[in-house]
Amino acid sequence: MSQRVLIVDDSLTVRMDLAEAFEDAGFESVTCGTLAEARAHLDRERFALVILDVRLPDGDGIELLREIRASPATDPALMLLSAETEVSDRIRGLSTGADEYVGKPYERGYVVFRARELLRKRRPASSGRALVLVIEDSPTFREELHRALESDGYLVASAATGEEGLRMAADMRPAAIIVDGALPGIDGATVIRRLRLDAALRRIPCLLLTASMDRNAELQALEAGADTFVRKTEDVAVVLARLRALLRPTDGAGAEVPESVLGPKKILAVDDSPTYRDQVSEVLRSDGCEVVVARSGEDALELLAVERFDCVLLDLTMPGLGGEESCRRIKSEPRLRNLPVIIVSALEERSAMLRSFACGADDYIVKSSDYEALRARVRAQLRRRQFEEENQRIREQALRVQMERAAAQAARELAETRAALVRELEHKNRELEAFSYSVSHDLRAPLRAIAGFSQLLLDDYVDRLDERGRGYLERICSTAQRMDEIIEDLLKLSRLGRMELRRERMDLSSIAREIANGLRKTVPDRQVKIVIQDGLVADADPRLVRILLENLLGNAWKFTSRTAQPVIELATLDEPDGPVYFVRDNGVGFEMAYANRLFVPFQRLHSEAEFSGTGIGLATVHRIVERHGGRVWAEAAPGKGATFYFTLKAKMRDVAP
Repeated sequence: MSQRVLIVDDSLTVRMDLAEAFEDAGFESVTCGTLAEARAHLDRERFALVILDVRLPDGDGIELLREIRASPATDPALMLLSAETEVSDRIRGLSTGADEYVGKPYERGYVVFRARELLRKRRPASSGRALVLVIEDSPTFREELHRALESDGYLVASAATGEEGLRMAADMRPAAIIVDGALPGIDGATVIRRLRLDAALRRIPCLLLTASMDRNAELQALEAGADTFVRKTEDVAVVLARLRALLRPTDGAGAEVPESVLGPKKILAVDDSPTYRDQVSEVLRSDGCEVVVARSGEDALELLAVERFDCVLLDLTMPGLGGEESCRRIKSEPRLRNLPVIIVSALEERSAMLRSFACGADDYIVKSSDYEALRARVRAQLRRRQFEEENQRIREQALRVQMERAAAQAARELAETRAALVRELEHKNRELEAFSYSVSHDLRAPLRAIAGFSQLLLDDYVDRLDERGRGYLERICSTAQRMDEIIEDLLKLSRLGRMELRRERMDLSSIAREIANGLRKTVPDRQVKIVIQDGLVADADPRLVRILLENLLGNAWKFTSRTAQPVIELATLDEPDGPVYFVRDNGVGFEMAYANRLFVPFQRLHSEAEFSGTGIGLATVHRIVERHGGRVWAEAAPGKGATFYFTLKAKMRDVAP
């Protein structure tokens, strides 16, 4: 299906010329002369490309450009077309969202070429039908090949001369080229040689056809760079079979392809002489290039900031910012460092040339009427730049291979190291389990004996003890009980690291309400406002998250016990990386200077006399959050309450204990 282009220009001549050019190139074109007509078309139709004049009878084309870019319903490639030569107009258009800006008079081949380039870069790689370019001057044989290729599932484009074929190859980037050996102008062998010199086109498979019966014809074709050879006397089925073999996938398929040196280029001509600018523009446009003119170095730098160029022609002597300083600034910009800059000057002095090269110029040309020399110098710089970029790509590819190999080796070493650490972790876990067993049985048993016998003394011998003795026994009992609580909390903290993490979709709001009801039952007379946001859910382990909420809500309950109107809140914040849950209270709070001690076992910010506790609760919260791959932190101020934030990473994996 052909792509559709909307051409908006108040000149009937321009509309007809561009419509013909795009239709010849296989597009479906729609034309209109006003903004109102363009808006009507855009409201009811979709276009791959919009070509838009800046000055229209009923308004400014850039305003329509702004509307198109603001609309989420459509996103065409957009090319501005204008006779305006002001640098500010180009900058305004490109800054507003144009993909390309072409000045009038334009070269229609360049417009079509740039349109194809824009659309090719926008669309994803397709696995559809391959495009084959046929370069053949015989209409009869060309048509025969066209029908045979289409019936075999290929898309087909045709050219009658070698020159036309090269331009179409640079424009269309076909999957393969079939070229006749004998052509008007340059012959098929020369076409293939030029393709092989172009980094963007050299990988295109080429099949050379010939009517010659010379026994050396095949050798000559292959020496020219052809991938295969077929005589015209053979059946067309042989051509198709050879073509299928050429198009079989290889390891190099999908590699990045540079721009072709044979395709039209965009040249920035900077000169304060209108006559010379116009003459240079005319010469280069006849070569298929788009020429953008600037009157000063300042204008040139503004254009280079927003628009991409393939080469810069820079006058040496200009008012304001001269050629030397302009060149120096261009070459000092990393993004523009490889952009070819050719200094053009009326000065023939050797010193002027040396100064130009010293400031970074790639070439120096004395102004004359020999524009063929200028054209050749421009093409030479474009080829040099392409070869340098290709070499850079090769170096980068080699570096990537080396880095990938190094990364693979590092990954293997890391895997071996991690395996050793897992093994070590398992050993440590077994030691920890043995320690936990020892704590549970060897320490708690005598501790409970101390507590039990102390309580018996209080129960059975209270009348034989004076007040001081009873006080000592009561302190022994309470201390033993507190030590037992600490050991129990430590065991719980230890078990958290060994529990298997089992994530599931869970309702935090429901669990929090159950915990809140339990807290209210412990002190029925307390009036505490507990606000729990509805619909709080998480992908987490329900057992562990219940323990987390019990600790956070329990702390909030405890530290608001001396607040006149206590309020506790559980809610969430929506952040780009996922929900952040928080428990907030208006209790005693704490100094943020001590916040780093919060999640360390036994590090308490309030004395036992103020608020009871073992100092393990927040360490438990930290361990649970850590197991889920999240993080926990707090904000507070003395007398103004505290807020504890935590995340529960949703990725379905356990975190190593």
